[in-house]
Amino acid sequence: MKHLLAIFTICITLGLQAQELPKGLAPNERDANFLQSIGVIGNPYQNKTAQATIHTTPPSFNVRTMAEWEEIEALTITWSTNYGITEEIILTQIVEHAINECDVIIICNNQNTVAGYLASQGISSPNIHYIEADYNNIWMRDYGQNTVYKNDVEDRLLVDWIYNRNRPYDDLVPEHIATHLNIDMYNTTQPPYDLMATGGNFMSDGMGTAFSSKLIEDENSGGYAWNGPSGNVFYPNHTISEIENIMQEFMGIDTYIIMETLPYDGIHHIDMHMKLLDEETILMAEYPAGVADGPQIEANLQYVLNNYNSAFGTGYKIVRIPSPPSSGGYYPDNNGYYRTYTNSVFINNTVLVPFYREEYDTTAQRIYEEALPGYNIVGIDVDDSGTNLISYSGAIHCITHSVGVDEPLLIQHQSLEDTNPQANYVVSANIQHNSGIATANLYFTTDLSLGYNPPISMSNITGNNWEANIPGTITSGSTVYYYIEATANSGKTINRPMPAPTGYFDFKILNNTTEIKDGIDTKLSVFPNPASAITCIPVSISHKTQVTIFLVDVLGQHISLIFEGELPTGESKYFIDARQYHSGVYNIVLETATGRSTQKLIIQ
Repeated sequence: MKHLLAIFTICITLGLQAQELPKGLAPNERDANFLQSIGVIGNPYQNKTAQATIHTTPPSFNVRTMAEWEEIEALTITWSTNYGITEEIILTQIVEHAINECDVIIICNNQNTVAGYLASQGISSPNIHYIEADYNNIWMRDYGQNTVYKNDVEDRLLVDWIYNRNRPYDDLVPEHIATHLNIDMYNTTQPPYDLMATGGNFMSDGMGTAFSSKLIEDENSGGYAWNGPSGNVFYPNHTISEIENIMQEFMGIDTYIIMETLPYDGIHHIDMHMKLLDEETILMAEYPAGVADGPQIEANLQYVLNNYNSAFGTGYKIVRIPSPPSSGGYYPDNNGYYRTYTNSVFINNTVLVPFYREEYDTTAQRIYEEALPGYNIVGIDVDDSGTNLISYSGAIHCITHSVGVDEPLLIQHQSLEDTNPQANYVVSANIQHNSGIATANLYFTTDLSLGYNPPISMSNITGNNWEANIPGTITSGSTVYYYIEATANSGKTINRPMPAPTGYFDFKILNNTTEIKDGIDTKLSVFPNPASAITCIPVSISHKTQVTIFLVDVLGQHISLIFEGELPTGESKYFIDARQYHSGVYNIVLETATGRSTQKLIIQ
């Protein structure tokens, strides 16, 4: 249902060359005359022949997209070896670690060849499954399947979007996987639900919130584009409201957070600079001040923090991870590759992370281990001679995808924050399974070396909500480590975090102290600067007071009012869209009853 016969003719004509397409567009993908000469016209997504049970209208029931940290049945990869680098080395390491956690499904041309190579590396497992099928490329994340569940935890389904490259064999891969696993699939291929999207530009919290860059708007801007941002492909034509509606109906996405694209990231996939670690924690790439995409990443982040809350109704927690430069010190704004540590993949209790050089990798490893205690953090070199996958603008997340388990046992929990001493500390969670929940237990300790205290039974408060209390007899200054265990009526048991008891949530019992500050200080800044899109204006003040923040040109003429009113103590952030103003030099002015501060802003 996605491609005319003429599109398939492309791959027949190209033969093995079709497998050599890089993540960027190959010359024949850009060549309108070539495609016209072999008869590619109209909408190429109308007549794809399906093998699996395919639906092209939305589910008639509520659905929920799984989060990446949920339990998976299988990791899927494409065994492509036509990049001129030794991809087998990277793919072999992925298989080696993944088979300890789940099944591995390998799309390949010849399973005997792949199995023989893996055996030569000492890898053989009943957890490895092969699907012999044609493919175009290695970038499984972008064209692969998405797991959704009926009514949160019931029937497992797969959703497939239109791939934003003219790689028809790749676009069929999700159907091969659906057929292999006997799972129904919903495809966004037919108007009015035709949606083009890529997996590297989508991240879900498992609770109805998802993130993408504005690439999702470009991919659905309409027309047949020969030289557009997605190459020579047919774009569906949708407003942002229509895109959000399709995501809601097929994926259960109620809050769709769309951020500015980044100047130096040519593919505009958010997995190159951010990753959700849980329902309320964002791992965000960091650059030295003013370097590469650092300013726009920060502006996007502050936009999110000031306009959206996590699914729990609280602000997102941010973990920053430095992006490494080349060996010569170059970043993407100076011809360096887009090296990233956020392009990682959860495989149940293991997280595979792209590695580059030891002096940076050790820091990345520590950040992951501190953010995800108990998980097995495994680095895979994607920047070495002969295996330089990152030079193609992709890493580990880009070449893998997953299929969630059938009948998941879902535990969603907002971890406790550091707090002053309380009478008790309430731990609550949303716990669900298709068969119902038999028991749920809370384990805690203040000393991991001594193990956990006997479990505390959690009570079903209402619906799927369960609670238990950690007693308030813990000494101030202590750190409390805890995890949740649930058992379904079917007998299935799972922990949250998944690798517990080695994994855990934690919070500190603080002393009852408050900090009092004297004097009044203000601080005004702006980024990115120069600006060309959404621009963040952080303002810090030591005492709440009435302020006016406005934009003036170089002659001091008032251009626009940004904020007027009482500014609270601490930092507040305001935003302007630089596209609304002419290019030039401006000043942002912060005015109080006792004076003013200014900050120069250049709009490109």
